[in-house]
Amino acid sequence: MTDLDGTWEDEADWSAFDDLSSDEEEATPPQPVLAVVGRPNVGKSTLVNRIIGRREAVVQDVPGVTRDRVAYDALWNGRKFTVVDTGGWEPDAVGLQAAVAAQAELAMATADVILVVVDATVGATTTEEAVARVLRRSKKPVILCASKVDDERLMADVASLWSLGLGEPFPVSGLHGRGSGDLLDVILSKLPETPRDDFRSGAGGPRRVALVGKPNVGKSSLLNRLTGENRSVVDSVAGTTVDPVDSLVELDGEIWRFVDTAGLRKRVKFESGAEYYASLRTKSAIETAEVAIVLLDSHEPLSEQDLRVLTMVVESGRACVLAFNKWDLVDEDRRNEMVRELERGLVRVPWADRVNISALTGRSVHKLAPALRTALNSWDTRVPTGRLNQWLSDLIAATPPPVRGGKQPKVLFATQASTRPPTFVLFTTGFLEASYRRFIERKLREEFGFEGSPVRISVRVREKKKAGAAKR
Repeated sequence: MTDLDGTWEDEADWSAFDDLSSDEEEATPPQPVLAVVGRPNVGKSTLVNRIIGRREAVVQDVPGVTRDRVAYDALWNGRKFTVVDTGGWEPDAVGLQAAVAAQAELAMATADVILVVVDATVGATTTEEAVARVLRRSKKPVILCASKVDDERLMADVASLWSLGLGEPFPVSGLHGRGSGDLLDVILSKLPETPRDDFRSGAGGPRRVALVGKPNVGKSSLLNRLTGENRSVVDSVAGTTVDPVDSLVELDGEIWRFVDTAGLRKRVKFESGAEYYASLRTKSAIETAEVAIVLLDSHEPLSEQDLRVLTMVVESGRACVLAFNKWDLVDEDRRNEMVRELERGLVRVPWADRVNISALTGRSVHKLAPALRTALNSWDTRVPTGRLNQWLSDLIAATPPPVRGGKQPKVLFATQASTRPPTFVLFTTGFLEASYRRFIERKLREEFGFEGSPVRISVRVREKKKAGAAKR
């Protein structure tokens, strides 16, 4: 093996790089589903965090924080199952709360077991009595949980919940964990071995897509358009979505796992309460996804929030597709303005594919699937080391690196260290200017594509051996 200058290097030093690859996502079997329901602020999300054993559901001491139905993976005594957290259920809700209640009702309809949570410090209200009447007529297993039972003084109040006719009430403290183990044992005894519905798709599982953007840009509307149902609560009030919402979507003949996320409003250090934790969930959703659809409002100028979202996606190293929503509202004058805005604002992602859509009317939504596939293929692309070095040798011969400190650095060797995203390592005799690294990235894209995927270039400078060390 020779370096770019024609000198020999030890092949053993480099052979391992060709074998570096990302692990494939393992297929996961379908899991039975537990729906957690109850009126607002009875402690459902706190209990969900206790059941799944980690703090994922957004919790705040005000009613109405959870609005969508949000799924989490849980494990108890070696058995896996899915827990669906829901917003507060009110029988006579209107407006936004009516949409939240509809999500809870849909969760109950699609679950294998229903866990009804009642605040033991308040007791059974007319809402719980209405829920009980509905569930007594259903044929699904129902578990009654009395929450916020932090000590023995509330046990008499727990006993009064027998009046709901839903069976034995199980006292639990979601905050302290009291009684949670017994409750989990009961849940496992009620759950079937397999769920009623099997949504598996392929050996590797659905590709994960994160829907991200600023508040009120249309993320939940797009998810509802893709699923063909009211999967996420939609309201004109910005910030309706708090928790990431997972949905399996069939798009262009393929199953995808879409995750609707909370809109990013402020910098994380200035956020508080549910907004702070929602921003952390959004960041986590991006990092666990493979590709992100960044939704932009084509009817409005690019904002600082838009650029912050783009920066977060780029820094996460995920593949990216830009979707310009509300395109049906854009006139000719606005399109001319957008050209200038995009030239200035999207300098960090000139490689991202752009799709003009309307979540409201469904315009061009079908074009998202080809753009997602292109981005993911680029994200997974590996360039053979021999071809990479031959191409780089020709490039450097035509345009050598700029002189630095009176010396011109030489590129000895190059390899692609990893995929997802494509990461290249250049071994050199000196530092390469940032402008020259950008030049190499641009030429890499021209030669090998990488449309829709970030490309990372790392430089490793070879240290010269000291004369004394060489003699020894």
